[in-house]
Amino acid sequence: MTVESILNALSNVQEPDLGKDLVTLNMIKDLVVDGSEVRFTIVLTTPACPMKDLMKNACENAIKLLVNKEAKVIVSFTSNTTSLRQDEKTVLSKVKNIIAVVSGKGGVGKSTVSANLALALAEGGAKVGLMDADIYGPSVPIMFGVRGQRPLMKDEDGKGIILPLEKFGIQLMSIGLLVDEKDAVVWRGPMASSAIRQFITDVDWGELDYLVIDMPPGTGDIHLTIMQTVPVTGVVIVTTPQTVALADAKKAIAMFGQANIKVPIIGLVENMAYFTPAELPNNKYYLFGKEGGQNLASEYDLPFLGQIPLVQSIREGGDEGVPAMVGKDEVSKEALRLVVSQAVRQIAIRNANLPKTQTINVA
Repeated sequence: MTVESILNALSNVQEPDLGKDLVTLNMIKDLVVDGSEVRFTIVLTTPACPMKDLMKNACENAIKLLVNKEAKVIVSFTSNTTSLRQDEKTVLSKVKNIIAVVSGKGGVGKSTVSANLALALAEGGAKVGLMDADIYGPSVPIMFGVRGQRPLMKDEDGKGIILPLEKFGIQLMSIGLLVDEKDAVVWRGPMASSAIRQFITDVDWGELDYLVIDMPPGTGDIHLTIMQTVPVTGVVIVTTPQTVALADAKKAIAMFGQANIKVPIIGLVENMAYFTPAELPNNKYYLFGKEGGQNLASEYDLPFLGQIPLVQSIREGGDEGVPAMVGKDEVSKEALRLVVSQAVRQIAIRNANLPKTQTINVA
């Protein structure tokens, strides 16, 4: 066995999402051939890559089939999260991917999806932050059990910088951590936009693979302000299956498809897709309609990231400050992991095939 023969064998192993082989993509590092033993490292596009076991098995099979069936193959993994930022990186300079989670209307579970998306990414080994940009109805303090806590501040060149809280392995920041939850936030549009811009620029997120932004419902000033301030890698749209939610989801899809915005849509999540009682685990009850989100994704030719069932434990976890991804209900976790694995794949495909990320310029 030689290094050349091993590389020839590995050139037959495709990266499942990017459509090219691992050698061409320069994903094979530190290749060592020692007698019948082969050691190398696969450089993943993200620590949270859901396809790494598949690639590992494919590499082992290729070497044993094409080079030496007795070979002992030892595969390690490292990651270099892909990023397509082409801005000057003066804002959120160490954040590689910025993912906005949006919905056309409130009440569809956008904050629940945001929280569990962030936690599932972190579970896969990525460095993750969660920014609650829903300034009129911040949910993160309740969902993470940090109500009443206040973030620390540090002085940086005479300017006060906010340090996010850390909970369940991710960085957290919410307007709800800065104001009394009993007080209403009554701001006109320009004032809200100014606050959210300051909220972005005056928080030290550090080095992150992903920053998930829980956006306000609808399509308005806050969305434009964020996209004008930071280069958004893509958006995840959350909807429920019923017609009224789908109608509003279409408006969100239309917003991000406008020529002067053109922020890629990573995919669509159908939340509260069906209800399965614990005592009837094989039954599905479509309380809000059947596969409305899936059909909408097909209609607009968008990636469908998956369905999240209406499960009591997901609601309870959010209310109790222990989101489903760190709870005990494995059914909920598995549904959420499937959605996140699809999202991670679509982000990698987006970074491989679409133009670089930049801020938008909207009057």
